Amino acid sequence: MGMTELDRKLQAQLVAGRRVDGDRLMLDDAVLLGALDGSRPLTASERAALQASPLTARRLRTLADGRRAQATARGWQGSRGMLRAADGGGGFDALATDDGAWRLHVVEGRVILQLDPQSPFAAGLLRGGQRLRVLDGAGGTVLEGVLDSDGECEGPWPFAEPPARHFQQHGGRFSVEPARN
Repeated sequence: MGMTELDRKLQAQLVAGRRVDGDRLMLDDAVLLGALDGSRPLTASERAALQASPLTARRLRTLADGRRAQATARGWQGSRGMLRAADGGGGFDALATDDGAWRLHVVEGRVILQLDPQSPFAAGLLRGGQRLRVLDGAGGTVLEGVLDSDGECEGPWPFAEPPARHFQQHGGRFSVEPARN
């Protein structure tokens, strides 16, 4: 059985909260920032060093918090994603944006956009009443509306062809962005 999000958070708190005599920063900021943005995955020895050093784990958390604050301060400008499954002739369960902030479902002819409540811009989007739209890879509007208090927006599927085929025919891409009024 895999770890839940709560398990991961508790483990992170345990690692970062403990004290080790002689502890020092084991990885420099460039390595940690590369791991955070996905441009440089940690090697096995770097992961081991991170787990063994609470000071390094706390530095990673500080850098991650700073990145989240910076992203929130800049404001959300949009998210992009793509259809990742090969065509098996059936539908898809859900599409997710590359930043993990959004999931797009099509259920019984309804399009449902869900905002991840852990997203760094979730609070601002839920509070602001921002009008959103979902576009396919060709720029066609899949959905437009305002998030409800649960962080969801829904509407009818607007195209004749089934969702998986439609996205495949339009570049396998989609985006969620602020609607231009």
